[in-house]
Amino acid sequence: MKNGMEQRRFGPASREVALIGQGTWYLDSADRRSAIAALRRGLDLGLTHIDTAEMYGSGAAEELVGEAIFGRRADVFLVSKVLPQNASRAGTIAACDRSLARLGTDRLDCYLLHWRGGYPLEETIAAFEQLKRTGKILSWGVSNFDVPDLEKVLRVGDAGNLVCNQVLYHLEERAIEHAVIPWCEKHGVAVVAYSPFGHGRFPGPRSTGGRVLQQIAADHQATVRQVALRFLTRRTSLFAVPKASSPGHVTENAGAANLKLTEAEIARIDGAFPLGSRPAHLPML
Repeated sequence: MKNGMEQRRFGPASREVALIGQGTWYLDSADRRSAIAALRRGLDLGLTHIDTAEMYGSGAAEELVGEAIFGRRADVFLVSKVLPQNASRAGTIAACDRSLARLGTDRLDCYLLHWRGGYPLEETIAAFEQLKRTGKILSWGVSNFDVPDLEKVLRVGDAGNLVCNQVLYHLEERAIEHAVIPWCEKHGVAVVAYSPFGHGRFPGPRSTGGRVLQQIAADHQATVRQVALRFLTRRTSLFAVPKASSPGHVTENAGAANLKLTEAEIARIDGAFPLGSRPAHLPML
């Protein structure tokens, strides 16, 4: 990986399934306790990558993550994101300071631009580099960037420090396989898949694809979601950050890291969920 980052730290090589911070909706006290317990359970299982953003719950998710990792900061690879409307040079630095305060830490392991906005990339990247020099972030990346936007990043002076692109990727939305994954692999950029269970669109048991997943899961004494995660992380350049609101979900997700699919099984899943034509624009949630 770039900038001396070891793959096991960015997206642990033996744990292609990572954690994602909760908070895109309101959490009552019981949900909050469950989410914190889920994050801590993930750390116990070795899933060290926690992803959050200032947008999630208007900062509430960062506060929740900060509580979950209190006393365990050294065990965590911590990622947050700046909103495009805050991504001027001064705005990015201010947003990072606010995120650090909510998270209760002095540094982020990686800081992302949540999606392309109106501010020039030169300003945002200059801010990222300034934050690196002061030690407030250790690396930076982008989210929801298609190849044209990634090419624009390359034309910025410090763009060689780009370490990842976080994008939508699940069995029924494989658009990034057309061009984004090949581009990132060519340039040594990690691909981070969010919503790998389809954001409420996971294949049902009566669908053709759902039946294929069930058959393969039964052969491995695994769950269908573990099979889906294993398929999505079959490339070494890619890992997934599924949401997990309970310790049980986290335990199930972690089990996918130990699942070994055969080439024939991968081909069956590939055939059950056709790639389709390349869309005009990269889907985004």
